[in-house]
Amino acid sequence: MKNFLISNALYWLEQFHIDGLRVDAVASMLYLDYSRNAGEWIPNHLGGRENLEAIAFMRELNSVCYAKHPGATIIAEESTAWPGVSKPVSTGGLGFGFKWNMGWMNDSLHYMAEDPVHRKYHHGEATFAMIYAFDENFILVLSHDEVVHGKGSLINKMPGDRWQKFANLRMFFSWMWTFPGKKLLFMGGEFGQWNEWRHDSSLDWHLFLGEEHSGLQKLVKDLNHLYTTRPALYAKDHEPGGFHWLDANDADNSIFAFTRSSNDGDKVTVLVNATPVTRPGYRVGVSDAGSYRELLNSDAPNYAGSGVSAGAGFQAQPTPWQGQPWSIVVDLPPLATLVLGR
Repeated sequence: MKNFLISNALYWLEQFHIDGLRVDAVASMLYLDYSRNAGEWIPNHLGGRENLEAIAFMRELNSVCYAKHPGATIIAEESTAWPGVSKPVSTGGLGFGFKWNMGWMNDSLHYMAEDPVHRKYHHGEATFAMIYAFDENFILVLSHDEVVHGKGSLINKMPGDRWQKFANLRMFFSWMWTFPGKKLLFMGGEFGQWNEWRHDSSLDWHLFLGEEHSGLQKLVKDLNHLYTTRPALYAKDHEPGGFHWLDANDADNSIFAFTRSSNDGDKVTVLVNATPVTRPGYRVGVSDAGSYRELLNSDAPNYAGSGVSAGAGFQAQPTPWQGQPWSIVVDLPPLATLVLGR
């Protein structure tokens, strides 16, 4: 059976040139007592609940697949805190390339579903993922599981009227693209499909006739371009040194401020305003002197936003702020993510 399963994985990689594989429900294989009551399972020969044979199989699966296809991606959907899921087999890990960050998904979607007036009471849900963000090679996932079986579409998870729903989703996508971890977005989410996904029909492409839907798609396109052209957003995704909180504690205003950086000196500053209130004159700390510019504003008119501008260029002032030696002053648009850089 083990050889059959490994051969099956290689078959997809070699004959169909699949880029990668996702192994579903890994937790159900790792634990002998998974979804079982006392007396319904037998401990391993060491007396524990770990499925030693399944662990050995997954390590061999990953070792063989990566040895034969080093460019492939093998992803674990693992819902517990099992250590080393995406660590090398040689160091005791399971050898997967990535692990789905289901904790981030659950916490962030719960936070986004809250009415903005209540988000200050759930601030910790939006910041908690940073406590464990570098324990594994995580992928931030908004997958098929989140938009099927009565769970509703992403746009319908957002609170507020029509404008606020789109503004929330634009803010959320921009926040996701600038947060540590690789990205996965299921089809239909990129243009705000109202219906949850259906396997027996096509996506609602006609929605592109609507300004908000096409604007959301333009944002995702620009986010992908920004992501691939600024190493700060990806080069150190799985290293603590690539992320720094400027302010993680402004719960009253539901504002998050952080930086992303790379080893080659690239750095961007990200500001998230999770309320529909414009915040003029917001001071944010920066590490260097000079001028800064707006790289992306999820509230921009071409994304069907309200068009509140952060300002026309920002000159650093020698005013220490948020632990930084310099600072700039910007206007924060409502329900928006702002990305600044040089």
